[in-house]
Amino acid sequence: MNLVEAMSALGWAVIIAALAGAGVLSVLAYLRPRPILLWPAAGAVVVSIVAAATAPDPVPTVAAPLVALLGMVVAVFGGSPAAATALQLAMGSSAPPGAHGGILVAVKSDQPAVAGVAAPRREVLRGGLTIGVLERLGAAGSIIAGFPEGLAIVVAVKGVGRFTELEAPEARERFIIGTFASLIWACAAALAVHLATR
Repeated sequence: MNLVEAMSALGWAVIIAALAGAGVLSVLAYLRPRPILLWPAAGAVVVSIVAAATAPDPVPTVAAPLVALLGMVVAVFGGSPAAATALQLAMGSSAPPGAHGGILVAVKSDQPAVAGVAAPRREVLRGGLTIGVLERLGAAGSIIAGFPEGLAIVVAVKGVGRFTELEAPEARERFIIGTFASLIWACAAALAVHLATR
């Protein structure tokens, strides 16, 4: 084995190890929401991107499915903790959580407020965790498959589906921050796979 082959093998090992580490940390952060697990996972994703971008050769065909699977695990599971961390950093606990995964916002009313009576609330952005998983599957899958235009389709479908719930400022802010954090995470994981298998 010459030096070039050894460097290639080392690059592939780093890519696979970094994605595997990011995958384990992403799943743990998804199952036991702790932001502290997300930061090393993000570091591992960055390492995998750099290793994939600087590798002299693409990952061997035999290892490509493993790299794609690891990238999808990182994209899908890490996106929820990434969105939750971004929302916590940006907004704190400004909107109370609803019973179905959404947030509670005040209902617009033409009636004057009554002293001592809480304003009626409704839950918006329900099912965000499930929608986020599907969003990240679509986003990462389209990048890995070499169809980045699929991102526009994913964002458009999500925006149209949530349009009626975005009249409350809290909902708009959460929607934008959560969607961007989730998509950036998924795209970063998918980029590592795309670069590794190019």
